[in-house]
Amino acid sequence: MTTTGLTPARMWPRDVLKVGAVGLRTRPLRAFLSSLGIAIGIAAMVSVVGISSSSQAELDRKLDALGTNLLTVTPGQTFGGDDATLPDESESMVARIGPIESVSAVGEVSDTNVYRNNKIPEAETSGISVLAARTTLRSAIGVDVRSGTWLNAATSRYPATVLGAKTADRLGIGHAGPDTKVLIGGEWFTVVGILEPAPLAPELDTAALVGWPVAESLLDFDGQATTVYTRSDPDQVDQVQAVLGATANPEQPNEVEVSRPSDALAAQKAAGEAFTGLLLGLGAVALLVGGVGVANTMVISVLERRAEIGLRRSLGATRGQVRAQFLAESLLLSTLGGLGGAVLGSGVTAGYAAYQDWPVVVPAWAVAGGILATVGIGSLAGLYPAVRASRLSPTEALATP
Repeated sequence: MTTTGLTPARMWPRDVLKVGAVGLRTRPLRAFLSSLGIAIGIAAMVSVVGISSSSQAELDRKLDALGTNLLTVTPGQTFGGDDATLPDESESMVARIGPIESVSAVGEVSDTNVYRNNKIPEAETSGISVLAARTTLRSAIGVDVRSGTWLNAATSRYPATVLGAKTADRLGIGHAGPDTKVLIGGEWFTVVGILEPAPLAPELDTAALVGWPVAESLLDFDGQATTVYTRSDPDQVDQVQAVLGATANPEQPNEVEVSRPSDALAAQKAAGEAFTGLLLGLGAVALLVGGVGVANTMVISVLERRAEIGLRRSLGATRGQVRAQFLAESLLLSTLGGLGGAVLGSGVTAGYAAYQDWPVVVPAWAVAGGILATVGIGSLAGLYPAVRASRLSPTEALATP
């Protein structure tokens, strides 16, 4: 006659989760407070990351307004020292560069002056230049219109002009309108708009801008662009700068001058690096605090539930099953805290960003990383208590008052 040993019942993952949830259901207040502590830690991480990211997005927006991605192309000089010119196709060729987002241009109308009326002596030019402008210039530069409107496809064909900020002041013109006219090259032009100061293109402040077609028909403009403005992907400004000259004038790239990237771009990159370091440091501290909270809760739970552990062992639970129970409890506790913290942190970020009138930016990596890191830390923090619980013998555990 042979005897066979008893085989412990196998626990499926669903059974492990049910058993692990027992500790949370039987001690709801402690589970809530423990999860709350974890949630606060994760919410602090998510909100700090979110608020910092929203702040950085606002900073990037302001820096972009300062022209971090604006580059200009102008003709230089030939080997003989004469003034060079840009090819007629320079704008279209520059527009083919992949990272380029927008292209526009102005052309200087030489030997043409601007006067408030025909009573002004010809020698008193007030330093005002006349520029033929593309209709896309205002959007490319990002300058606002103080009064009136910008040139469009219709007004660019007729004697209409938009004055720079300083030009309007020098001519004593405060408002644009159909009754406001200036004399340009002996022709009367209606002032349809006045610009705000253009910090990215100060040459526009002292200019009278007219449409490209009317400049060619009335002012003997030769059609040559003297400055090409480009906006490109901020992350690829350096790469664009490297090929801009050769693209604008493939035959004589040495006769092209390309502006260097704005100092604001370097400031933007430095700010981004500083924000990244700050976010990583704060996130690590928040996760560490959450992990300590989980470990503390689970150690205390093991000490308080020695009798329960002994009873389970005496009823046939193996050490592995006891380990799985407490580890599952730790993971559930961490997951609940992580989810709650992610929601709370996202809400805090949205509220603060809306109050500051910033773009709301909650990085997905912060939310997902916070939850995953909480689960990982929860498993590590619950590992020691789980192992300790599994090593208790039934007699020792049941003998504990």
